Amino acid sequence: MKAWLTNRGLPSTGLDRWIYALKPASWPKLLVPTLLGQVLGAASVGAFNVLGVVWGFGFTLAGLGFIVLLNDWGDREVDTIKRDMFPDGCSPKTIPDHILSVGSVGVAGVAFGLATLLVAAGSQAALGRPRALVAGASCMALFAAYTLPPLRLNYRGGGELVEMLGVGIALPLYNVYLQAGIIAPEVWPWILGFAFLSLGSGIASGLSDEQSDRRGGKRTFASVFGNTAARRSTEACVLLGAATWCAGAVVIPAVVPLWVLVPVVATLGWWFIGMRRVSIEAVTNAFDAQGRYKGFLHGAIWHSTTMAALLLWLHMILR
Repeated sequence: MKAWLTNRGLPSTGLDRWIYALKPASWPKLLVPTLLGQVLGAASVGAFNVLGVVWGFGFTLAGLGFIVLLNDWGDREVDTIKRDMFPDGCSPKTIPDHILSVGSVGVAGVAFGLATLLVAAGSQAALGRPRALVAGASCMALFAAYTLPPLRLNYRGGGELVEMLGVGIALPLYNVYLQAGIIAPEVWPWILGFAFLSLGSGIASGLSDEQSDRRGGKRTFASVFGNTAARRSTEACVLLGAATWCAGAVVIPAVVPLWVLVPVVATLGWWFIGMRRVSIEAVTNAFDAQGRYKGFLHGAIWHSTTMAALLLWLHMILR
C-alpha cells in the first residue's frame, strides 16, 4: 500500500484522492501502445515528427482520465458488490469507499472526454491530419461501447474483444497516423502481435472480479467460463502474440528484423515463465496470487513492447 494511503487505507487529502482515482500504476496499459504506434509511424516514413509525439501522448493522457474515471462510474454497482463480498480482499474502490463522489467522478470523466476530443481536433489542425478528429472520436467510442450504456459490452459479453480492438489496435494505429500521416502495411505484424497481448490482458483483468461480476450480472470471460479457462486463455494470447511477431520476422524480415525480434521475444518469455510459475496459485479469490500473476503478465506485455519500440527506433536510425 502506498505511503500516502492512510485512514483505513484511503487517501488522506483531496489531491491524493484524485491521484488514487486516476490509477497511475495502470497508465502503461495505454502509454506503451502509444509509444509503439509513434515509433512504427516514424519508422514507416523514416523520420520522427516531434509534434506528432506531443499530440499523440496528449491524446492518450487525456483519454486515460476519460477511461479510468468513467469506468469507475460505470462499474460502481459491481464494485459495491465486491466490497460487500470481500471487505478485506481488494483495494479501496473509488466510489464505494467514498474516495470520491459519484457526481464528481462522472463530471471529471466527461471533462476529460471533452479534453480528449479537443486534443484530437488540435492535432488535426496542427499536424494537417484530416481524419484525426473522427479517428480520435472513434477510439473513444470503443470505450463507450465497452462500459457505458446502451451497449455496455463488458457487461453483455465481448468486452475483452473490445479492449483488444481499442488498446491493441485502434490506439497504436491512431498514433501511427498522427506521427506519419499514413498507416503503412508494414506496421501490421507488430500491431497484430500486440493485439493478442492486449486480448490476454483484457481476459486476465476479470480474474479478481470473477464472483462479484457473476453476482452483479457482468459477463466477462472469467465470470462466464471460470478462473482456469481465463488463465489458460490469457497464456495462449501471450504465446499467440509472440508467434505473430516471429511469423512477421519470417515473412517480412525487413519489418521485423531478427536482431530486434530475439531480445523482444526473450523478454516476453522471461516474464511468461514467471506467469506460469504462479499460475497454479492464482485460483478463484486468491487475490494476492492473482496480483502476482497479472504483474508478470503486464511485465511481459509492457517490457517486451517497450523494448520493441526502442529497438525499432534504433533500427530506423541505423538504416
